[in-house]
Amino acid sequence: MVEIVNGMTNEMRLEFDSRSSNESFARVTVASFMTQLNPTLEEVSDVKTAVSEAVTNAIIHGYQNEVHKIEIWAGITGRTLCLKITDHGVGIENIEKAMEPLYTSKPELERSGMGFSFMEAFMDEVQVESELHKGTTVKMKKRIGKERKAWNVQSLL
Repeated sequence: MVEIVNGMTNEMRLEFDSRSSNESFARVTVASFMTQLNPTLEEVSDVKTAVSEAVTNAIIHGYQNEVHKIEIWAGITGRTLCLKITDHGVGIENIEKAMEPLYTSKPELERSGMGFSFMEAFMDEVQVESELHKGTTVKMKKRIGKERKAWNVQSLL
């Protein structure tokens, strides 16, 4: 379960129109924010992909391509990046079904149905909260640097 805790050492909020052209803006902004954790390129790529999928879901499914606001909150606690991506759109009727690989509620748009699967693959924790006609919030966490050993000069000698 993704639990967003108090005691963040740094946080940011971002609100933008639900336009496809803003998807790259959202993921680059989050990637820039997480640089203070000195992530690897792979970690940055993972987070950018997860943010991209969540924002795209909000645009296509949450707002059904109408222009409204998407909100991103990002926080850092220790070495963990916490994210909340929220829309105030139609909501998800069956979250469990929506999170199944290859499931899409928009087959006519040739959607792959892999958005939540990608989020789960690239992040350490993913939780989806949704209420019909009120919107959806995707909460995600990623521990940065968990696979890396500490670098020191002695290891080069």
